[in-house]
Formats: sequence, C-alpha cells, structure tokens
Amino acid sequence: MTFDPQWRPSATHAALRRRAELTARTREFFAARAVLEVETPILSSAGVTDPQIEALRTRIAGLPGPSYLSTSPEFPMKRLLASGIGDIYQLCKVFRDGEIGRWHNPEFTMLEWYRVGFDDSALMSEVDALVRELLTPGRDLPPSERLTYAESLRRHAGIDPDRSTDADLDRAAETHHVACESTLDRDAKLDLLMALVVGPKLGTERPTFICDYPASQASLARLKPGYPPVAARFELYLDGIELANGFHELGDAAEQRSRFLNDLERRRARSQHEPPLDENLISALASGLPECAGVALGFDRLIAVALNASRLSEAIAFPITTA
Repeated sequence: MTFDPQWRPSATHAALRRRAELTARTREFFAARAVLEVETPILSSAGVTDPQIEALRTRIAGLPGPSYLSTSPEFPMKRLLASGIGDIYQLCKVFRDGEIGRWHNPEFTMLEWYRVGFDDSALMSEVDALVRELLTPGRDLPPSERLTYAESLRRHAGIDPDRSTDADLDRAAETHHVACESTLDRDAKLDLLMALVVGPKLGTERPTFICDYPASQASLARLKPGYPPVAARFELYLDGIELANGFHELGDAAEQRSRFLNDLERRRARSQHEPPLDENLISALASGLPECAGVALGFDRLIAVALNASRLSEAIAFPITTA
C-alpha cells in the first residue's frame, strides 16, 4: 500500500515550535504595554467594500441574506474602541477570496492592534519595535527607513504618481513588463506597479515603511493637510514582502460612509459583488471614536521572515491546497 504525502504538514515541526514561541512573545510584547487582547466575531452580516478585497460568503439558516467571513477584525474592534475599552489587540484567523500563491493563503492569521492617542508615526515606531523583538535573536536589523509613496515610485518605478498621466502609467507598466489593461482606473494601475515593481525592491537591507499614500487610497485613514492631500497611512516591507498596513484612523462617520459608497460604485463598475454597508461601524464612529492609530500585520508572513522561509506554506501547518 502506498501513502499520499499530501496529509503531512507543509511546515516542519521545528518551524511550528518556533511559531508557537513567537506567538507567546507577541502576547508578552502587548502585555508589557498594557494592551488588552480581545476577540471579535469571524462572521458578519456586512462585508468589506474595498474593491481590492473579496470576502468569502456563506448562508446561515434563519438569516435573510449572506454572512461574510471576516477579512479583518477592524470594524468590530473599532466598535470596541468607540465604547471606551482603550488599547486593544487581536490575533485571529481572517479570510480573503482569490488569494492563493507563494505569499498568500485564503485563510491566514492577522495581528491587528489599536493604540489610543497614537498617530501613524508613533504606531510605525511600535510596529518596528515588535518586528525587532520577534526577529531577535537571529537577525540584526539596521535602523528602519521611511519613504513616502511618491518617493518609492520615483525611486523604483521611475514615475511620479503626482504628475504622471494614465498614459505614463501604461508606459511604465510596459517598461517593467507588467500586464496592465488600459481600462483599469488610475489607482488600480498604481497598485499593480507598487505590488509587482516597487514592493519586491523594498526592505531588502532594512525594514522600510511606505507612508503618505494618495488621498484616493486612504481607505479608513484620515487625510493630512497640504497639497496634494495624502493619507495618514503606512505599509511595512521587509525582504520585499508587505507585512503590515496601518492608519491614523478616520473618525468622521459621514466621510467614512461617503468612502464606502464610492467603493461600491467602483465595485459596480467592475461587476463585483456589492455587500451591505456595516451600519454598526458607522454608528460607532458617529458616537465618537477616540483619537487612535491601528495596524493589521500578516502574522504568517512575519513568521516566514523569522524562519527565513521561501514561501508562506513553510510557516503554516496546512495551506488551502492540502487542508
């Protein structure tokens, strides 16, 4: 009788023990800072509106519409923040449709936390501290760098996002051998160049924070004053891998509703599913979100970096292809 090796875990036992150790150290990191660990639902009656993210849907007997598996615990965690709970974090499973690849799995572990009284700059410093804590010993990281979104595209893709036309973006994509349909909107083209050209070149020598994203890519971040307006948003890259996405959080309920509706218009134009808005989040923002900053970090990816792994499957027991 022959046995199919597919049943075996994709990560070694040593890797899984290392993962458990780093998970414990993560909890120690937040306990030392008096940040409370919380749990929020994985299922919701409202879905994410971001056109770049697709939620997995299911049906629950007795409920009128679909339920959505969480793509991030952000919305319920903000409801907790609005209730006055204070600094919080969560290590949880999240789900995103269509994300399968070397550094993607549709089910993955996210570390998300919120700090009351922080702005995006202060939170970048804390993200940097956590990464150094988890990668030490074993890796001596030089001081991190901070580049604006525009600086990173000028340096690594040869374009200025503030001045380039759509035709310029099409030519840049062709120059860098990126398949880019001319019908894509401007932000989608910039996303492709960032993901396929710029991102792999970031964090190769030191942790690199990309900050000051275009206002059109603010998502749930507030805008900074100045011209052109930029979002108080950052991402962290290390070894060419995007690890984290953080915001100085928007607390304006009307503005957030407007952004959600704009997302839905973009989804409609792309013939994507249009989920209902999370009215509970809007109500929480209207009641008053404290001044805060939050970040979502791909925990599996950070574990993979700590292991010096070549793919995500080396940091998790069973990827979707063998689950």
